[in-house]
Order: sequence, then C-alpha cells, then structure tokens
Amino acid sequence: MTQQKNIAWVTGGTGGIGSAICRSLADAGYQVIAGYNNPEKAMSWLEGQRADGYENIDVAGVDLTSFDACQAGVKEIEAKYGPVSVLVNCAGITRDGTMKKMTPEQWDVVIDTNLNSVFNTCRSVIEMMLEQNYGRIINISSINGRKGQFGQVNYSAAKAGMHGLTMALAQETATKGITVNTISPGYIATDMIMKIPEKVREAIRETIPMKRYGTPEEIARLVAFLADKDNGFITGANIDINGGQFMG
Repeated sequence: MTQQKNIAWVTGGTGGIGSAICRSLADAGYQVIAGYNNPEKAMSWLEGQRADGYENIDVAGVDLTSFDACQAGVKEIEAKYGPVSVLVNCAGITRDGTMKKMTPEQWDVVIDTNLNSVFNTCRSVIEMMLEQNYGRIINISSINGRKGQFGQVNYSAAKAGMHGLTMALAQETATKGITVNTISPGYIATDMIMKIPEKVREAIRETIPMKRYGTPEEIARLVAFLADKDNGFITGANIDINGGQFMG
C-alpha cells in the first residue's frame, strides 16, 4: 500500500504568516505540525485553531538552532504521525542595526535562527524524503534577501543564503521526486507590520506599486500550490510576492 504523503512541518507556524500557511495546508488535507518557541503562546494558539475546527493541526517545540534537537524533533513527529513529506521553513527573527553598530551577538542569533536552522531542518528530513522518493521543501525568504535593506545586513544575508541553499538542494534532489523552492514576500499585513505607527506604515505602503500590503493568506496559497503533489516541475525557483516593489 502506498504511504500517504500528508505530513507537513511548518517552522514558525504560530506566527502571522505561519498561521495562514498551517491553515492552508490543513485545508488541503495535510496533518500539520506547527513549530514554536513559546510554549504558553503555542498552547493558546492551538486552542484557537481547534476552536475553528482545525483538528489536523498540532504543535511541536523544536530548537531550530540545534542540529540534534531538529533530528530528535523529526523523529518524534515521525513516531506520532509518520514521515515528513512537506517542510516549510517560516521561522525568522530580526535584530536590526547598521554594520557600524551591529554586535557579533546580533549577527549570530539571526544567522542561527534564519539560516543555520534551514540546514538543520532540511538535513533532518532529507533522508526520509529520499526514502519516500518524494518531498516538498519551501523556504520563506524575504524581499530584503533579494534587494538588501539598510540596517539589516544580518537579516538580508540570512535570507539571501536561504535561496542559495534552495538552488543547490534542488539540484541534488531533482531526480528524486523532491522539489525545493523559495518564496520571497514583501511587506505583509501581519501584527508586526500593523503595530508600526500609522504615518510610517503609510509611507511604506506608498513605496509599493500596488499601494497595499500583502496578506498572509496570499503567501499561504502559494505554499499550498508548491506543496501539492501534482506540482512537481517547479524547483529551485524564487517566487516574489511583493506587489511589484522589487522585480529582478
């Protein structure tokens, strides 16, 4: 009997974009495992998902900056639900500052959380994907990894590095039924953006040709599309969702 390819692990799954991704994949029939780093917030988040009828969403706390923790976390997911067939790397943080003022600690924590974590998670699932001869890996990067951003040398470097990993891994797995792609969102109307003072928020909006922010659901729909088993000819791509703010 062919094993169902329906286990999706979404790191950063309890965040604004991550939540929409989890719901979109759950709507598509996946058993979704949402990663988190705040247990209290995660339990409250999970209660909200269950209250909305999402019984096929669960949570798992994994230290993404630790290779051993990622290996152990994937084994726990496999033992409970089965092998991971879809990995979405959505976890990320910022520690902004100009190069002149940036500390090694600011650099290290962003590289560890936003880039080294992608190696840790991909390395932890790749063997089971190769065994299944199937897999979907989707890395959530950023417009700032495409064009750079003042005061974000750490974040921009990490997000650009994500796509370098994507392109290399896509080549390694192209004949193995595994696709690896990057999505680079622009400014998305998450709680983080909406907390910016209105005057600043409006100034940012004016720089977007479409004159609006994107929605988490727009990112989530693309993730579900790339995750679908019938979309097996897109790999190594970096797909921009930014309202025309950066084209290149």
